[in-house]
Amino acid sequence: QEQLVESGGGLVQSGGSLRLSCAATGFTLDHYGIGWFRQAPGKEREGVVCLSSRDGSTYSTNSVKGRFTISRDNAKNTMYLQMNSLKPEGTAVYYCAAIAKWKITTVQIWCLVGESDYWGQGTQVTVSS
Repeated sequence: QEQLVESGGGLVQSGGSLRLSCAATGFTLDHYGIGWFRQAPGKEREGVVCLSSRDGSTYSTNSVKGRFTISRDNAKNTMYLQMNSLKPEGTAVYYCAAIAKWKITTVQIWCLVGESDYWGQGTQVTVSS
């Protein structure tokens, strides 16, 4: 079965760190652009950090630049989101996503639009003040 399975969410104090993981099964993640999106209560889904596997370019929303990093481990077929210096406004459900790399025009456009081939089930991240 082709799917993305997330883990690593939880409760953290403001200023703390978390690492989210997203394992792909049934398909090879290296052939896909990867990204992390989030949706806070009462808000629209937002692209957080995205990585194009075609040229290695990345896009980060302004509020997380310098604090969040996306990466992948091809041997484990897994992507990660390292989140440092977390803030209360980062509280949201975080979703990983993957899109066939040939579908990406620019990584920024994909991250802003968010249409993807696969989505994780979502993991809650709560940052207390």
